[in-house]
Amino acid sequence: EDIYTIPNILTFTRLIAAPAIGYLVLHDQHAWAVGLFAYAGVTDLLDGWIARRWNSKTVVGTVIDPMADKTLMTILTVCLAIKGALPIWVATVILGRDVGLAISAIYYRWISLPPPKTFARYWDFSLPSAEVRPTTISKYNTFLQLALVGATTAAPLVGTDLTPALTIMQYVVAGTTIWSGASYIYTKDAVKILNKPKP
Repeated sequence: EDIYTIPNILTFTRLIAAPAIGYLVLHDQHAWAVGLFAYAGVTDLLDGWIARRWNSKTVVGTVIDPMADKTLMTILTVCLAIKGALPIWVATVILGRDVGLAISAIYYRWISLPPPKTFARYWDFSLPSAEVRPTTISKYNTFLQLALVGATTAAPLVGTDLTPALTIMQYVVAGTTIWSGASYIYTKDAVKILNKPKP
């Protein structure tokens, strides 16, 4: 399949933006960080809309789109925890769930890759092998996680104490994160193998 589509290119720019946002947070450049975070949010909505509007959805897109979201979430979670803006226990829940899903993704990619199974072919995403189908709670969880880290990043720019609201968000996100992780285990069609090996 053609992986060089506009939605995929937009997604790649979000991947590139993620470490830049983390750098800005660590150096207390909150206004710039919020601006770049807003760019990531807009392109996240835009790439999905373009893919649906012009029928340019790709299997690669179903993988790298959530990957871009998770890269941004992981980097911001770590950076905000380092700065003391996000409690360690919340960061542990978020990162623990993502580590589990990442290990699962590596496993499914390997077992579903058409032979011959080589390192080069493993990283050749023009060879679709498994399609990830986000569960409903996972979609809500991604939104809530991004809302939490976005609000936490923007908090220093606001002239009022957001601690009570952020604390509530932290508990909600911890709950939905655990729930969404479990949903991938118990939802039968969360991962679809595109190339089932012949018996």
